[in-house]
Amino acid sequence: MSLRVGSTLILALSSVFAVDFPKGSSCDVKLTSEASVNGSITSPGFPGPYPPKSTCQYEFLAAGRQRVQLIFTDFSLYIGNQLPKDCEGIDSVIAYVILDERVEKIDSYCGVNVPRPIMSNGPRLLITFQGIHSSRHARGFRAKYHFTNSFGITGGEQVEDYPCGFRYRAKVARSGSFMSPNYPGLYPRETECHYFFHGEAHHKVQIVFHYFDVEGVSPCDATSASDYVEFSNFMGLDRKYTRQCGQIVSGLAVASEKKFFRVTFRSNDRLDATGFNATYEFIEQPTSPPTTSKPNAGRRQDASYFGSWLAICLVMFVQCS
Repeated sequence: MSLRVGSTLILALSSVFAVDFPKGSSCDVKLTSEASVNGSITSPGFPGPYPPKSTCQYEFLAAGRQRVQLIFTDFSLYIGNQLPKDCEGIDSVIAYVILDERVEKIDSYCGVNVPRPIMSNGPRLLITFQGIHSSRHARGFRAKYHFTNSFGITGGEQVEDYPCGFRYRAKVARSGSFMSPNYPGLYPRETECHYFFHGEAHHKVQIVFHYFDVEGVSPCDATSASDYVEFSNFMGLDRKYTRQCGQIVSGLAVASEKKFFRVTFRSNDRLDATGFNATYEFIEQPTSPPTTSKPNAGRRQDASYFGSWLAICLVMFVQCS
């Protein structure tokens, strides 16, 4: 399989993470989590202008179940008179991941807008930089990298039994937030994350999505090749809730029936989006208020009423006989 990026030929080998560039570039680096779990990468000469015809590749290799997250802190590339579609033919940064031993492009970045965070779908991530032109006003880029097990998800307690699982307990926090992997950046492909909510007795869970952009169309399943978010009052499937995907502009609110609730996010290997951001709250379920009337008071009243009419009827019967 071959991909062409600008004038550089990329060869994807069946068993090796290989994107071949002209050898001898002084800015090529290979970064592993064994050497350091975090650090930064920059374009040549940063924060000064990068030289013309610069070509660099930054290869990341994580260990075990770690993912690679890249967060840009500075970004300024030469763009000329206009910004072409998909950053073709101009200075750019391109991100690649591995899917079933295929090199797949995530996205291209150019111009002066700082890109959203990037996350690998597995232990490998490749970033390429092509500085075709140069300008004293184009200082290049700087990005921080981090090898992480948390998928960029904050809050909650990570569940070790799942590659991506988080638990939220009412006894720890009555409310909080949770999000898709790598939010607000593109979520990684072929990823499944579970969010488990555990309330106290008489609790139910109220969830509100303040942002929702999950690639897919109804019915949000394999038949429509969709990524999706699923809800359940159990560990298994719950048919009372429909899967959600696509873009939802207004707030999406979901409530559990009892104290336990599960939310599952699933992405396939095709397309991606920016995911979701949501808040949760454990709410006391209302109980029946105590009655203020005496038990059976109504029944005694009915019996007295019936007895009065019975006495009248007996009197009338005696008088008529």
